Amino acid sequence: MNPIVSIIMGSTSDLPVMEKAARFLDDMHIPFEMNALSAHRTPAEVEAFAAGAKARGLRVIIAGAGMAAALPGVIAAGTTLPVIGVPIKGMLDGLDAMLSIIQMPPGIPVATVGVNGALNAAILAAEMLALSDAALAERVEAYKAGLKEKIVKANSELAEVKYAYKTN
Repeated sequence: MNPIVSIIMGSTSDLPVMEKAARFLDDMHIPFEMNALSAHRTPAEVEAFAAGAKARGLRVIIAGAGMAAALPGVIAAGTTLPVIGVPIKGMLDGLDAMLSIIQMPPGIPVATVGVNGALNAAILAAEMLALSDAALAERVEAYKAGLKEKIVKANSELAEVKYAYKTN
């Protein structure tokens, strides 16, 4: 089994956020890999990863980073594969990382999810892959239908909560 998605993080301290992406990809039966690479501490390795990603069969890269958050952009600069950036909450509640990831120069796009939004990054990656995989498209559709069911159930449960002035 060869990975088609790569989850990259600046350091293993980002794992509590990025493992949400790993769990979703696992649930969707999407082969993936996980690695720590640092745009600042291992620049040569980041460059080699980006340059070789497509040839290795990768189709989407999810890159999480905090603070200066250069990793997603550096990877995007070195590949034509779609890169989804996950800003990791750190200083400034992750706003610094988010701005670093979304403010890319023309020609070097990085799709960016919300702060600590690794799950949404994995869902977006699955939706991209599902464009050419009918079975995966069905799994993603089932997942999204389950989200609706959760809200319907929550409203049913809320209907049972009683307050003196609650009208529903």
